[in-house]
Amino acid sequence: MVTSNIFHCRKNSWPPEEYISRHTLQLFGFDSAGPPKQAWRRRLNSHANLLKEFSITFKEAIKMVRLGIRLWSYVREEASHGRKAPIDPFTRESCKPSASQGVPLGGMGSGSISRGFRGEFRQWQIVPGTCDPSPVMANQFSIFVSRDGGNKKYASVLAPGQHEGLGKASDEGISSWGWNLSGQHSTYHALFPRAWTIYDGEPDPDLKVSCRQISPFIPHNYKDTSLPTAVFVYTLVNTGKERAKVSLLLTWANSIGGVSHLSGDHVNEPFIGEDGVSGVLLHHKTGKGNPPVTFAIAACETQNVNVTVLPCFGLDEGRSVTAREMWGKMMRDGQFDRENFNCGPSIPSSPGETLCAAVSASAWVEPHGKCTIAFSLAWSSPKIKFLKGSSYHRRYTKFYGTSERAALNLAHDALTNYKRWEEEIEKWQSPILNDERLPEWYKFTLFNELYFLVAGGTVWIDSSLPSTNVKNDQDLPMNGESVDVKVTEAKVNRNHSTVVEHSSTTSGCNGSTGDSDIPQNKGSSNHLSHHFKWQDQLDDSDDVGRFLYLEGVEYIMWCTYDVHFYASFALLKLFPKIELNIQRDFAKAVLSEDGRKVKFLAEGNCGIRKVRGAVPHDLGTHDPWNEMNAYNIHDTSKWKDLNPKFVLQVYRDFAATGDMSFGVDVWPAVRTAMEYMEQFDRDDDGLIENDGFPDQTYDTWTVHGVSAYCGCLWLAALQAAAAMAEQIGDKFFAETCKTKFFTAKSAFEKKLWNGSYFNYDSGSSSNSKSIQADQLAGQWYTASSGLAPLFDEFKTRSALQKIYDFNVMKVKGGRMGAVNGMHPNGKVDETCMQSREIWTGVTYGVAANMILAGMEKEAFTTAEGIFTAGWSEDGFGYWFQTPEAWTTDGHFRSLIYMRPLAIWGMQWALSIPKAILDAPKINMMDRILISPATFSLSLTGNKVRKIAKKAKWFRNSVLHCSS
Repeated sequence: MVTSNIFHCRKNSWPPEEYISRHTLQLFGFDSAGPPKQAWRRRLNSHANLLKEFSITFKEAIKMVRLGIRLWSYVREEASHGRKAPIDPFTRESCKPSASQGVPLGGMGSGSISRGFRGEFRQWQIVPGTCDPSPVMANQFSIFVSRDGGNKKYASVLAPGQHEGLGKASDEGISSWGWNLSGQHSTYHALFPRAWTIYDGEPDPDLKVSCRQISPFIPHNYKDTSLPTAVFVYTLVNTGKERAKVSLLLTWANSIGGVSHLSGDHVNEPFIGEDGVSGVLLHHKTGKGNPPVTFAIAACETQNVNVTVLPCFGLDEGRSVTAREMWGKMMRDGQFDRENFNCGPSIPSSPGETLCAAVSASAWVEPHGKCTIAFSLAWSSPKIKFLKGSSYHRRYTKFYGTSERAALNLAHDALTNYKRWEEEIEKWQSPILNDERLPEWYKFTLFNELYFLVAGGTVWIDSSLPSTNVKNDQDLPMNGESVDVKVTEAKVNRNHSTVVEHSSTTSGCNGSTGDSDIPQNKGSSNHLSHHFKWQDQLDDSDDVGRFLYLEGVEYIMWCTYDVHFYASFALLKLFPKIELNIQRDFAKAVLSEDGRKVKFLAEGNCGIRKVRGAVPHDLGTHDPWNEMNAYNIHDTSKWKDLNPKFVLQVYRDFAATGDMSFGVDVWPAVRTAMEYMEQFDRDDDGLIENDGFPDQTYDTWTVHGVSAYCGCLWLAALQAAAAMAEQIGDKFFAETCKTKFFTAKSAFEKKLWNGSYFNYDSGSSSNSKSIQADQLAGQWYTASSGLAPLFDEFKTRSALQKIYDFNVMKVKGGRMGAVNGMHPNGKVDETCMQSREIWTGVTYGVAANMILAGMEKEAFTTAEGIFTAGWSEDGFGYWFQTPEAWTTDGHFRSLIYMRPLAIWGMQWALSIPKAILDAPKINMMDRILISPATFSLSLTGNKVRKIAKKAKWFRNSVLHCSS
């Protein structure tokens, strides 16, 4: 826990008074119109520098040349089938990444659109697994001001300066608009899921404007958080002596990013809804067989606010109304004709034509008066279609139905509910923001790193059943040859703790299938099917659907598990039911086997896609849940970190929620995962060994023998499995784990402890004695789960102090984060690309570990390096796109990445849930001596009945993990 009076210095504090005059702040001091005291801030005229991507050294390139050739071939092969490879370092986006990002729009799992801090709508992720970073410049807010008598008029797009691709002002397109905002007196303030843009006398010196962007990201609210919508609330304050007519304009292109607006057959349609909500529906016909999307742009008419629309305008002379003519109309009248609501659906757009729409909301603002105008944006794409798999309905369709026209109701409800959303958001955030013990930078960075749960390609479906069961032709074998695939699946009935094995064999390209249900007298088996379900799961009235999120927008794999290990604290803290369902998905996967052949690119060898007992690296790419392990660089069935990470996450979640039925559900998979790892203990010392290749999350960093990272994870997993076994009622397994723990711990310390830290590994390579920042990852989870420390206090604190002194402070004075590897002589370990990198999420994890060890000052200094390098004005510009890694000179690898959510591991350490603090403690010293035995998953009938009875008692238990 953070002790008091540590952080009285306001280092990296960004008070709003440094960005906005006190007078303006006072004018907006009502109805949440003003920005909060803690927020990430930028001036709108700030330069959005281009980001610098990492490059490998010549030595690294030589080592990786064979991998590069095989990966190139694989990328081309996938492209020939219309698919994008999960990892493609060869294809570059035409829009170079820049320091321009801001808070994304919408809830989780229904597609997302990001909005840069200067106002542009970019980073389009409507179609799962695809991301187009380019801004659609026709999508803008603009303002038109006319003072009494018409002597003063102002008109401007509310985005600063000129932008690339606008063309000449004489064109009929958006270049003809008034791009007059300098941004010198305008500022952006971000506190996810909200953002404020303050126009302090721009473009009208006597008009103060606040735009408040609100998205429904609300912890523990599994309905509103799934909604694809956002609200923009404009607050206008007239400081002049004349009343002003102010018209705000929202323009929107019928596009889902990139060149999608040019494909043709798009239709716009005006609407008048209930409660004064009016606007335009933009029906978008997507390409490549993807489901259609409908956008709704709307504003709320009130006694003082008049809403009008222009359903269609174009960017060239092909349309009856051009962008230039639309702008001219607003300059003259400040509104559109009311008759436009009667237009009905437009003529479908032609290929090559851009179809746009506009909504105007105008009001008179009296001298020294105030006015509020609210807009909403919604998008409805009810069906998700994966390239090689089935289609599913998104989570929000459970509440709004499966019609694309649900966008109208979404836009309406956003305008009528946003005040309630804000109340819930403020209730969630206030205790942290008001905690004076915490540094200011940490408070807003903690919330802003959650951007990834919206912008990280999340998918949230209504249930575990697909809407259709039709495979694409793209799923056929490449060479058209006959293929026999045998997969087995398990159905676990938690009422009786039995397993039924279901086998299916597919023969040939189109495949006839023969099925058989064979009862098996064992606690584990295999599965691979979207029809697999835990008994009663779909009948549970509290079911929250199934959830996916990408490893990153450049590494397109769903729920990458070795990375989820770091990121999962955010979901467990804020959406624990989603976190439990992800663990259930992986528990099922442990009991599965997929015998389809896969070529592994690092060595060029072949193996099967999924081995029973091994935790998969990911849930797939083009057919998630059904075709796992899209990652094919290495054979991850031989990785040493995935299975221990599964056991550690399951136990932490089990302890935090107190959900006994969850524990019983996943227990067979936990035992199987532990049993599987026995094969890697080759000298019978209870400790697993690495195999001389990068067989863990650091997948270019070779490990020999016993490693600090995997060995520590294994020790922690033995302890967690023992604790869970005791609570589930499997006493024999608990004692087996205890016995192995003591043997393994002794071997671990003997082979790796050098007096001040644990060596990287027990090999004899040049980096075997390196200081690895992540060497105590297992201890981090042990302490986070309320278990006893793995090592005595001296060893833990000594190792963490060594990491702080070397990996943190010897790199730019601690202003970069923790470098992964550091030699004892104080030089960065340059053995490989990853050893010399600073991993943002790992740094947050190390900081969390330090907090748990009572080293608060060191913890926040360590984590502050990530803020300084990534988020501060003096940093490299990685806000709202935090990468997996950067080098010591600030060059990034893999933007918009999952692992930095590990900052919520710090918050977890600061506020351990009461359920964990009050949980029964396992005494590892209180054990019986048993002869060495093989792990067994078979349970006696009495134990089965006892566990099942316990599950029944706890079936309706309440999750105790508080936010």
